[in-house]
Amino acid sequence: MSSTDKVFAGSIPKIYDDYLVPMIFAVYADDIARRVAALSPSALLEIAAGTGAVTRAVAAALPRGIRYVATDLNEPMLAIAAQRQANDDRITWRQADGMALPFADAEFDVVCCQFGAMFFPDRVRAYGEVKRVLKPGGTFVFNVWDRIEDNALTHEASMALGTMFPDDPPRFMIRTPHGYYDRDVIRSDLERAGFLDIAIETRSEISHAPSADYVAIAVCQGTPLRNEIEARDASKLQAATDIVAEAIRTRHGSGPVEGKIQAVVIEAR
Repeated sequence: MSSTDKVFAGSIPKIYDDYLVPMIFAVYADDIARRVAALSPSALLEIAAGTGAVTRAVAAALPRGIRYVATDLNEPMLAIAAQRQANDDRITWRQADGMALPFADAEFDVVCCQFGAMFFPDRVRAYGEVKRVLKPGGTFVFNVWDRIEDNALTHEASMALGTMFPDDPPRFMIRTPHGYYDRDVIRSDLERAGFLDIAIETRSEISHAPSADYVAIAVCQGTPLRNEIEARDASKLQAATDIVAEAIRTRHGSGPVEGKIQAVVIEAR
């Protein structure tokens, strides 16, 4: 993982929330919310909450009286999440590192995490922290993106950027968001952290965007992929966005865009 892969700063958090959340994250947030609600937690921890897509979905699915702590490593992302979820006294927002959770042992019934495990430098250590803060019999619910070839629009965007930077293509999407999908590796990491009852499933959905330009802005400017593009040539961010938009437009047309997305969903106890 590059040192820039975890940097969600500047205008990235707002573009992420405005563009990527409705395009690819919201449908999986609803899935996580259904799973969490079925477990009826009284104390819930969310790690890698980002701009709060899961937080909003879970909060809407749970009753009053619960305790909900939402954390993320990036304070700019949490600031947007807190602003979007104002006036919900069930939720406490806290900056926290998933590999060193600032909570007591056996404090939560459920821990959830949406598309965050790929960013943990040491996943076994992070999963060990999750197990530590879970009560006996507690459940860890999380998801990760499947391989990039099963996520059409992101794959097409990455291929298009490769034509712009043929000698050094930006590989953030392949390396990190879509770099941790091997089911055997995920199961092994969880078992090494002490989880015994592990269920893993594949979930395919369809992403929707109003236009090719929307997709290009989401991918190129609303993720740390932007950091990679600007590291190569800061003046070419818009040109890179335009190249991706044209590639998406060529394949999907000038109107609304649809593309397959696929994730791996895990429940561990």
